[in-house]
Amino acid sequence: MITTDFNTDSNSYIELLQKFPPRPIKSDEELLAVQEVVDALLDSGEITPEKQDYINVLGILIHEYEEQFVSIPDLYGVELLKALIDELGLKQKDLVPVFKTESIVSAVLNGQRQFTVEHVEKLADFFKVSPAVFFRRVS
Repeated sequence: MITTDFNTDSNSYIELLQKFPPRPIKSDEELLAVQEVVDALLDSGEITPEKQDYINVLGILIHEYEEQFVSIPDLYGVELLKALIDELGLKQKDLVPVFKTESIVSAVLNGQRQFTVEHVEKLADFFKVSPAVFFRRVS
């Protein structure tokens, strides 16, 4: 747990560097520590240009670590739909406007039925995403 206080508005860039000197992230524990600092800064009130620059530096370190060590699965199709439902706390009945009946929603989620073009278009509208996200990316 980071106990550094970022709530004062007088944090100069040098003060921020001294409170939590940025270093390359080498472990998940270090990643969590850097994320806590970023969260504390974002929750501290006004984001001054100095704080923004410091957050940007920490963000670069986070990005570099995640690019190298964090694997994010490429979700598409039904797996993406399941993840969206879970993330947004939806129920099958919430998708009836897209699929017309709850039994069709169930059949799609259980792999017993494929998406139609209409389903993909309506899902894209429903979730405010591109229809392309429901298709496997070809490398």
